[in-house]
Amino acid sequence: MSEPRAEATRIRDHVQRLGERHPPVDLASADYSLVDPAAVRERFGHVMEYMARVEMEVERNVLELATLLPGVSDTDRAFYADVWGPQEEHHGILLDTLTQRLGMPPVVANTGEVPARVRVLGALAHLPVVHEVIRLLYYLTGAATEKSAMLAYQAMSDGLGEMGETAVKRTVVDAIKVQEPGHFAFYRLSAQEMVQSGAISGWQLHLARLLRSRSYGLVGAGTREQRADFGGVVVELGLDEELERNVRDISRVETQLLWAHQQGLQVPAYALAAFRDAAAMYRERRGASVLAA
Repeated sequence: MSEPRAEATRIRDHVQRLGERHPPVDLASADYSLVDPAAVRERFGHVMEYMARVEMEVERNVLELATLLPGVSDTDRAFYADVWGPQEEHHGILLDTLTQRLGMPPVVANTGEVPARVRVLGALAHLPVVHEVIRLLYYLTGAATEKSAMLAYQAMSDGLGEMGETAVKRTVVDAIKVQEPGHFAFYRLSAQEMVQSGAISGWQLHLARLLRSRSYGLVGAGTREQRADFGGVVVELGLDEELERNVRDISRVETQLLWAHQQGLQVPAYALAAFRDAAAMYRERRGASVLAA
């Protein structure tokens, strides 16, 4: 049985349900009781710190979206301003509080002004043909980001369960984890709707493929140091052990929509290379630290 078409009314209803069923996690509901804080810090400290920073940078992300996508639909605006933004803000606070309970310093997040490159794209986005390409890339980036988060939170949840850290597993990590699939579904449905409805033409899809292959980025990794940090998340969660399969899952939406004309393509080379390079950078940095010790 084929999947229902992604239609604008279905996406609008999805966003409304997300807001009603998944309000931001109640910060007072978190139980930070820990059986062995040192062991949790050793195993997950770096990962939690990275995830906390990414989640806390939602304030800047919302400003960037308002710049990149002028005149977006009410559904898009309701999603990122009223649902996704508040949820992610609380995710960041929960993780930052947890890392501090592990004896780590407060997370330093970049919530500053919109970068110049985003303002330039925002100016071009006033042209409808460019706006639609940027909007598709926004959805594809969001889908990949949320799928990555789903894998990361699942791995953390499993690991904390193995360690007997049931309080933070249930009230922090699992409370965050349950909200991520709804975000992913929004991006997936929105991207599918653009292509299925014909809102984006063949030459725009070609441009989107070109831009995506040349500008693919890892969430929260705008610098070389941050790319190595992202690699640490991949390695420390064991996602590198089946990297190609994991990247295939992360990239599935754009593979289906951007690369459907290349039958047999399962993993975009640029995505796999980005993850491999990040993991290699982390291992190199870790090896250098061991030698210097």
